Amino acid sequence: MAEHAEQKYEEFRETFLKIQQEISKRIVGQKEIIEGVLICLMTGGHALLEGVPGLGKTLLIRTLHEVLDLKFSRIQFTPDLMPADIIGTTVVAEDEDGRKFFEFQPGPVFANLVLADEINRATPKTQSALLEAMQEKSVTVAGQQRQLELPFFVMATQNPLEMEGTYPLPEAQLDRFFFKLKVEYPSLDELDLVMERTTRREMPGVDKVCDGAQISRLEQSVRDILVAEDVRRYALRIVLGTHPESEDAPELTKKYVRYGSSPRGAQALILGGKVRAILDGRYNVAREDIQAVALPSLRHRLILSFEGEAEGIDPDGIIQHLLNEI
Repeated sequence: MAEHAEQKYEEFRETFLKIQQEISKRIVGQKEIIEGVLICLMTGGHALLEGVPGLGKTLLIRTLHEVLDLKFSRIQFTPDLMPADIIGTTVVAEDEDGRKFFEFQPGPVFANLVLADEINRATPKTQSALLEAMQEKSVTVAGQQRQLELPFFVMATQNPLEMEGTYPLPEAQLDRFFFKLKVEYPSLDELDLVMERTTRREMPGVDKVCDGAQISRLEQSVRDILVAEDVRRYALRIVLGTHPESEDAPELTKKYVRYGSSPRGAQALILGGKVRAILDGRYNVAREDIQAVALPSLRHRLILSFEGEAEGIDPDGIIQHLLNEI
């Protein structure tokens, strides 16, 4: 039994690293971003990427689609986009005998990998069309619930600079994202390599690594990793430390945070920690694994107080201070 488990985790690690390696043929640097996106994919979660245009966010998920044998769709969010443009709609069709009937035309959300590009450009009504899909892996159209094909992974992008004409994601929708990843600008050497790869006649090719069935199986393997009680309670104390009314909350939280993380933040810490443990060749989660995924797990789940907003406090600083205190 132990040998079977070891073999299962070894397969997970090899597949994860192979996917990472293939994506790196196209994407220069961004190791943490690639790892974060793959952790979301392998745990059944979704990723929100924040960064200025041109840093390869769209190319990342397109490359992921080529590496995995999965159906891909892209939704460009704009102010005039409607919910039916995402989930699909029922139309009147006609058969050979001229009899009319209602037929469902699925929208782009009916794919395995969905890129929600510039998600904060659409109205809240349209943004919320993704809520049920992200949480329940299904959509309801004309009173009928339709299941989405698994695995189902949403990667949304948003530009942090240009806020005119945008609609910030509501807290309930932000909470649906497993990780929020910040895409940083490349260094001089990385930028040089980007130019070298992208100004040639052809982009580097990538090989297919696995399919949807294998991804779903590997996702179940993650959940079998053990978490000791003290490590689990450590993760929960971090989450409670983001709540200003909690006894675990440091002064910085009490001063600058209005609402802390939901229980989904704790789930992200523990599941993300399990993946980190497997990648490190261990079959139990350590506190270091929890700390490693704390920023992407919690940064979008903190709602700053008026003082925090006015002073331009970065949630990352509050979380880092919290990790030092607990």
